[in-house]
Amino acid sequence: MCGIVGLFLKNPVLEPQLGHHFSRMLACMSSRGPDSAGFAIYGHPAAGNALKLTLQHSSEEHDWSVLKQAFDKRFGGASHFRVISSHAVFTVSAPEAEIRAFLEQAHPDVNVMSVGQSIEIMKEVGTPEAVLTRFDVAHMSGSHAIGHTRMATESAVTTEGSHPFSTGLDLCLVHNGSLSNHNRLRTRLRREGITFRTDNDSEVAAGYLTSRLRKGDTLADALRHALDDLDGFFTFTVGTRDGFAVLRDRVACKPAILAETADYVAMASEYRALADLPGIADAKLWEPEPATVYSWSRTS
Repeated sequence: MCGIVGLFLKNPVLEPQLGHHFSRMLACMSSRGPDSAGFAIYGHPAAGNALKLTLQHSSEEHDWSVLKQAFDKRFGGASHFRVISSHAVFTVSAPEAEIRAFLEQAHPDVNVMSVGQSIEIMKEVGTPEAVLTRFDVAHMSGSHAIGHTRMATESAVTTEGSHPFSTGLDLCLVHNGSLSNHNRLRTRLRREGITFRTDNDSEVAAGYLTSRLRKGDTLADALRHALDDLDGFFTFTVGTRDGFAVLRDRVACKPAILAETADYVAMASEYRALADLPGIADAKLWEPEPATVYSWSRTS
């Protein structure tokens, strides 16, 4: 099962309404995934060369100010953070690799949800409705968002095992389906320096895309290569800083529908998640073709 939704706003005037529309879409997919939920929001970018880190701790009482002091001491300057339930979004001026290495060594109890200039990923165990309320998603703003509701059929229900997965700067992936060759791919990608925190096959798919992008592929090229290198059934929705993409495998047994208007592009596992969007009655609606990359970018 599992449910996927994505909303990409072509009209910047609608950005304050992103959370409102997106949260209603994700709630509609609760019956497809009641175990956990997560989302990636692309909002205001960090200033200059700074990076935004979305971090998670098992305790909502965790004292994030201790980590702020550690960041300031290790990297200099003044880091900033805001707390959202069990997560905290930090802004730090330092290279990604150095930040990750520092956290792994000095604060292993903190989980890295995402790193980038715009992306913020939050996810937790619980019904999608509870997760949406916990993070107050309805009041979030931004240019685009991707979400997932999970029915855990192959692994334990944990926060880390929930979607989305991010393995590179501003990149995230949600997945409905199952990959059969993920263990072999995980071994290969680890040799390339890609790190994994779970046994979830979807994290391997995200790592694969990160690997292809590091080699110079465009996102569309990386997804086309995935058709040859990833075995199994899948519908992917992928987010980047500038846009998002959708891909189904060659058999395309996992459901998906796309809608496009002059103001937005929306994707969901089922039409009912799109039914309340403004202007949906006049939208172009279609089922994504098998083995076909669909992508949109704010820079194109």
